[in-house]
Amino acid sequence: MIHKKGKIIIGVVAVSVLAVLLGLFFLRKNAKLAEQHFKGEALGTYFSIKCSVDSVPINPKDLVACLNNFEHSLSTFDEQSIISRINNNEPYVDLDTLFLNVFNRGLEISRLTDGAFDMTVAPLVNLWGFGFKKGEEVSDKHVQEILRHVGYHKVKLKNGYVEKSDKKVMLDASAIAKGYACDVVAQFLHSKGCKNYMVEIGGEIVTHGVNVKGEPWRIGITQPTEDNSVDDPTFQAKVVLGDIGTATSGNYRQFYYKDGKRYSHTIDPHTGYPVEHNLLSATVFASDCMTADALATAFMVMGLEKACDFVNQQVLPVTAYFIYSDEGDHLRTKIVGPDSEKFKLTELQEAK
Repeated sequence: MIHKKGKIIIGVVAVSVLAVLLGLFFLRKNAKLAEQHFKGEALGTYFSIKCSVDSVPINPKDLVACLNNFEHSLSTFDEQSIISRINNNEPYVDLDTLFLNVFNRGLEISRLTDGAFDMTVAPLVNLWGFGFKKGEEVSDKHVQEILRHVGYHKVKLKNGYVEKSDKKVMLDASAIAKGYACDVVAQFLHSKGCKNYMVEIGGEIVTHGVNVKGEPWRIGITQPTEDNSVDDPTFQAKVVLGDIGTATSGNYRQFYYKDGKRYSHTIDPHTGYPVEHNLLSATVFASDCMTADALATAFMVMGLEKACDFVNQQVLPVTAYFIYSDEGDHLRTKIVGPDSEKFKLTELQEAK
């Protein structure tokens, strides 16, 4: 399974998912629409798929197949997945469309963000104890040694295969694959004639149309405090969503203290160390969730000032909502981007 990363909003093993989907599949009727709601575990995290239909219901087995395809392609926990075989330096690993789309888009966003997003950061994430392998005792020497094998420029496609200039380079798509999975599930629902849905996988979200009540989809953006309950969160803002992809990344869920110092799960690919700045969470709204997912991570690496500059320059057409702390350690918020005036975003909590 693809490991979790710090996600804020809502929030497979192949054999167990089918049971979960079938067990929680139901159809709810009202005067206008019928709703199907699927819940379960996929890609190392939880998912929730709601779709309102007025014709043929969605077959849960089709959703299982869709999600399992991602496991077989992009899961670093599946030793036979495409990404794992590449990490193990097997020669001439055949690539599927899912892997190719994530790999190519990942490299493009790496170039555009000057490496703030980098799928080759996997060994560093593992070193610090947040990845798919057990962390080691961290030292400057360890960090510098691993940094030699990190860099998106060390991988490329050649004759239809992934070529690594360094055999110790490892890929981890956890910061982009869940967003793309939302896009693919949404495309599947659309192909079945479903025009009203919310697809959420581990905090990444794609929405289209309206909910079962005929109202726009709404989500909450969690207030980024360490004591904020996952089960009963306090929201910083609520957002009315249109046909859009949304992703949030933050450093207040996955972290640990050692020798009195706090270490977050966001690792800067340039330094090899967890980031230390005042940006607490980044929510990105984009036309596709894969882009939103990757940029949410990139912005957490960049920090507030550089992230705002990136959005304002419109390198990619996105809008972002940032929550950060000021010099007095008070929460502050900022929304930037071309649609910032159009977004129906309501602040719920006074910054404290």
